[in-house]
Amino acid sequence: MILFGDLKKQYFAIKNEIDAAAKKVFYSGWFILGKEADNFEKEFAKYCGVKYCVGVANGLEALQISLMALGVKSGDEVITTPLTAMATALAIIKVGAKPIFVDIDPRSFNIDAGKIEQAITKKTKAILPVHLYGQMADMGTIMNIAKKHNLLVIEDCAQAHGAEHQGKKAGSFGDCGAFSFYPSKNLGAFGDAGCVITDNAKLAEKIRALRDYGQSGRYNHIYFGLNSRLDELQATILRVKLKYLDVWNKRRRQLAKIYSQSLAGVKIVAPVELKGCFHIYHLYVIRVGKRNELIKYLLKYGVQTGVHYPKLVYRQKAYKGFSKKISHCEVAEKYCREIISLPLYPELAAAQVKRICRLIKNF
Repeated sequence: MILFGDLKKQYFAIKNEIDAAAKKVFYSGWFILGKEADNFEKEFAKYCGVKYCVGVANGLEALQISLMALGVKSGDEVITTPLTAMATALAIIKVGAKPIFVDIDPRSFNIDAGKIEQAITKKTKAILPVHLYGQMADMGTIMNIAKKHNLLVIEDCAQAHGAEHQGKKAGSFGDCGAFSFYPSKNLGAFGDAGCVITDNAKLAEKIRALRDYGQSGRYNHIYFGLNSRLDELQATILRVKLKYLDVWNKRRRQLAKIYSQSLAGVKIVAPVELKGCFHIYHLYVIRVGKRNELIKYLLKYGVQTGVHYPKLVYRQKAYKGFSKKISHCEVAEKYCREIISLPLYPELAAAQVKRICRLIKNF
């Protein structure tokens, strides 16, 4: 069986380091907002090329706290993509704002920057691009639009740890960048975890307060905040893993190249790495006409696959009660019926990738 993901293999590859780091936390007796979280925040900020990083409990709250800190509120509109995890839209809804969906770029799966301006209204407060599958959105165009219309930009970097656009890391373009460290991410914790990065000192300070009940200093509550803190155990695990992130991303790119070369000429559409982008292949997503048939075929021969995402956000039952108006995104509507995520993780063998490609050719 070729698993879609295998987190145990990664753990055993760095077991001694992980175990030693975890033991250090256990022996310290300090488990929330301690030295490990502080050190990880500094190290990840440096890695991303920004001044500040604030650890939080998960990716959803990284987005939600970002929006709260930037003053996005009830009555505001936030432009984003419909092809994403529900957390993207949920964060917008949680602060009382309304997500406005713009169709995706046919090549990258990301929000089509060329269609953003036509969605801007007097209520538009921010743009929330998602760097989907490991490739960044067109941040040059998005930042120019934001500047022109005086809009905020919050980057959803949940699938883009180490991805670059024009030599800059994901999360370093907008007012802030929100990350998830869910276990299956390119940089994953051993549970839920997340962070927000920014170059704005005042914004970082507010985010730091909002994650901890809205307090600035113990028992000095200046905002209505959340309980959303990066714990010491997850922080120390992330510190160990951060040292390997570039190596793991390089391996993902090597495997993605094998996929693309082996599937050349086959009746599927392989992912494209756009000019100026450094794709870190959180997921290797192809498009094929008979999606469900291919999934069953591969599973019959012992290959697990995934679909990210089979239903657009505004097609979800929970969203229907939120707004009567639904944006029609033709490209996204088509693609969500065709996409399949193939197995791709650093511990996957090249021979396994080639076997998957042979099966797809036979299909």
